[in-house]
Amino acid sequence: MDATRRGFLAAAGAAAAQDLAKAQDHDHNHQVVPSDATLRVKALESLLVDKGLVDRAALDALVDTYEHKIGPRNGARVVARAWVDPAYRQRLLNDASAAIAEFGYTGIQGENMVVVENTPKLHNLVVCTLCSCYPWPVLGLPPAWYKSAPYRSQAVINPRGVMREFGLELADDVEVRVWDSTAELRYLVLPERPTGTESFNEEALAALVTRDSMIGVAKVSPPAGGKV
Repeated sequence: MDATRRGFLAAAGAAAAQDLAKAQDHDHNHQVVPSDATLRVKALESLLVDKGLVDRAALDALVDTYEHKIGPRNGARVVARAWVDPAYRQRLLNDASAAIAEFGYTGIQGENMVVVENTPKLHNLVVCTLCSCYPWPVLGLPPAWYKSAPYRSQAVINPRGVMREFGLELADDVEVRVWDSTAELRYLVLPERPTGTESFNEEALAALVTRDSMIGVAKVSPPAGGKV
């Protein structure tokens, strides 16, 4: 991870426990001071483990699966379909919940969805200023940095600065819109399709889409050399 991003996310609380970091976010060193609710959950987890009722390794594997594999891959498939199928893209923008449900991705934290589309002159960024509302069925579990106080506040106050910390620099003539997810409504960014992928099939395109691009802190980049 580059030093700039480390500096930004260090403000979330570098003193949080390492086991919490492992459970919450395996691919970032983002860290937050545990809330009372988090501490209660960890205490309950420890008690269940001590009693032999739960295997900690199994819990870690489950968290990792939903955060990095099942969740974001679902959203990536939705994005890829929208890129190759204009009719589906229109359905997705008109009624995201119904269009996403065509893949079977429904359930808690994803009942009411809105998809916002990036264009060459418009970039969207998603945040939850109150807590950590997040579209689980298409993105999995929220990363720790998404739930941190610095991200939740700065995404609204200085969205360009936040994206810059993630390595995304936008031109001055690109409009930035920030969308605040709530318990009633959750947002998903439809990123721009990268150039050089005209020959890519839907599966290859889905492999390019990242979780961060569907939150809006990153863009989708083609693979090195522009080949599958």
